[in-house]
Amino acid sequence: MAALLPAGPGGRGGEREALILLLLCFAAVDGAESSEPPPKCEELRLGQYPESGRPKIDNSTQEPMNCTNHTAYVQCLPAPNITCRDYLGIEKVFTGQEVGFYKPIACRNVNGYSYKVAVALSLFLGWLGADRFYLGYPALGLLKFCTVGFCGIGSLIDFILISMQIVGPSDGSSYIIDYYGARLTRLTITNTTFRKMQTYP
Repeated sequence: MAALLPAGPGGRGGEREALILLLLCFAAVDGAESSEPPPKCEELRLGQYPESGRPKIDNSTQEPMNCTNHTAYVQCLPAPNITCRDYLGIEKVFTGQEVGFYKPIACRNVNGYSYKVAVALSLFLGWLGADRFYLGYPALGLLKFCTVGFCGIGSLIDFILISMQIVGPSDGSSYIIDYYGARLTRLTITNTTFRKMQTYP
């Protein structure tokens, strides 16, 4: 290979030029391999946008603002020196202060029924059926009123059911509960639920 290149003074210049040429070839091949475009900002891993913005909570509903169809969007800020493509496909290097994308989070549909009011009505006026009238069940409310809360047994059962958030508003919406308050989440088992078999010693 040294014979192909003209030798410089002392005969070692050709080897040096050949080495430089070889390094340039490797650099060109290496650059060609890493020319894939950066990922979309929505496809970043969790550690690449460490602090997603906390949702702004509406005081009247205690849910994230602009909650529609059980979904709200929060701002996500990619970490400094992360390169990704925004929703327009423009490649961008972030400093940690710009919004990279909006992440969807789950929220509840509420229509003005307060959990605190429902529990208070069930506790103090449940024997008159006020809790069922408030939640939109007028027939059950009238039945409880006429039977004095099924002689107190129905009032106690309704108080337990409302306190455990099993009985909710009749329109299918959720209670207004403080966003960081005592919310219950129902867990269900379906055919896709993973079940770990119990092993005994």
